[in-house]
Amino acid sequence: MKVIVLNYNPQWVQEFEMESEKLNLQIGTVLNNVYHIGSTAVPGLMAKPIIDIMLAVSDLSELDRQSFKLENMGYEALGENGIAGRRYFRKGGENRTHQIHAFQSGDANLMRHLAFRDYLIAHKKIADEYGALKFEIAQSCQNDIEKYCDEKDAFIKHQEALAMNWQQERRSSDEVDFKKGNS
Repeated sequence: MKVIVLNYNPQWVQEFEMESEKLNLQIGTVLNNVYHIGSTAVPGLMAKPIIDIMLAVSDLSELDRQSFKLENMGYEALGENGIAGRRYFRKGGENRTHQIHAFQSGDANLMRHLAFRDYLIAHKKIADEYGALKFEIAQSCQNDIEKYCDEKDAFIKHQEALAMNWQQERRSSDEVDFKKGNS
């Protein structure tokens, strides 16, 4: 797989929306929510041109039973693929265009991914640092996707922890504002 990091493309949002509609038609009975995550979901962020989709599903076993529908859409089912409680699907093989991360509704990984996405959207300087790091690693990793992922891992983990704290602070602030409004 070639590791290419490109400037942000607003078309990525439309690609997500089109794929989301197809997913709703195919497996809508098990879907609670469909989210655009990853770098292609962050305006202005450099990214590999792969649309990351996260599904919150009512029942992973039911999703497993319906995985043939995703396979008919061109996805390859890879099981948990390193994250317990996840179902991972990729589309496009070596020229990957989309990947799906599916979790049972309520799974902590849903919040982690959404917090990181929202944090990068709200903190442009951090998003720019992340984009520059990804571009630099892509230039030096010689298309070794494992090396690419490993080299950005420390940055992601550090920023994810900050993102989770930021998200919690926002939620606490919203609760205080809500209580003040109802006094």
